[in-house]
Amino acid sequence: MAGYLSKSIISIIIILAGAIALIIGFGISGRHAITVTTLTSAGNIGEDGILSCTFEPDIKLSDIVIQWLKEGVIGLVHEFKEGKDDLSGQNEMFRGRTAVFTDQVIVGNASLRLRNVRLTDAGTYKCHIITSKGKGNANLEYKTGAFSIPEVNVDYNASSESLRCEAPRWFPQPTVAWASQVDQGANFSEVSNTSFELNSENVTMKVVSVLYNVTINNTYSCMIENDIAKATGDIKVTDSEIKRRSHLQLLSSEASACVSSLFAIIWVFLPLLSHLMLK
Repeated sequence: MAGYLSKSIISIIIILAGAIALIIGFGISGRHAITVTTLTSAGNIGEDGILSCTFEPDIKLSDIVIQWLKEGVIGLVHEFKEGKDDLSGQNEMFRGRTAVFTDQVIVGNASLRLRNVRLTDAGTYKCHIITSKGKGNANLEYKTGAFSIPEVNVDYNASSESLRCEAPRWFPQPTVAWASQVDQGANFSEVSNTSFELNSENVTMKVVSVLYNVTINNTYSCMIENDIAKATGDIKVTDSEIKRRSHLQLLSSEASACVSSLFAIIWVFLPLLSHLMLK
């Protein structure tokens, strides 16, 4: 028993010595891993998108280096260093389409603006940061598709009281469902008709859905959804007026962070220490 305890104590001493050595090493160099946080997001094809990335601020702008990389792509997506863009190593597919928010870099914003989002822009990106404090990186999953807010109107061309829900651009093909405030839980699939019309660029599609046999003084909702976004258009028709409301929600926002510091090193060793102590 005494021998086992002695070995445990020796193990603890070795682990602590290793931790102390790492701490001293970081202290001498004056640099350590910094926290970098990204937010998974979606880009709307043909519009501008934002790849979100933040990091621990550094008052020395000249020491800040921001590098955006994409998995499977040779070269850089974008690079910012010495207070300005350096696009000498940029991959051709991103030429003229990227920019960082230069005036916000000093406060820790490394987000990338991506102009004219393409379907092929989807993938895994890495936001790599170097400052006078240290360096760090975090990955970001970027999805691309098309999504738009639906507009719901009374369809006066129909033979019965009907509502027409239209949304100009969606991809991938979404699902469409109708709901009613009065008839909650009702299935309107048998009294509605939905069609998808390919747009001129042969990628996105126009969504049109018609709901038949509607009644006045009731609120109806047209819900369009794919794996990127969900949009809802509401309409209420009364004897005297028509009220509309719409909402768009992106479904792929998720934060990820790479957090590493001297304290993280200690926390890594604590479970090991506790395990040895208990034995």
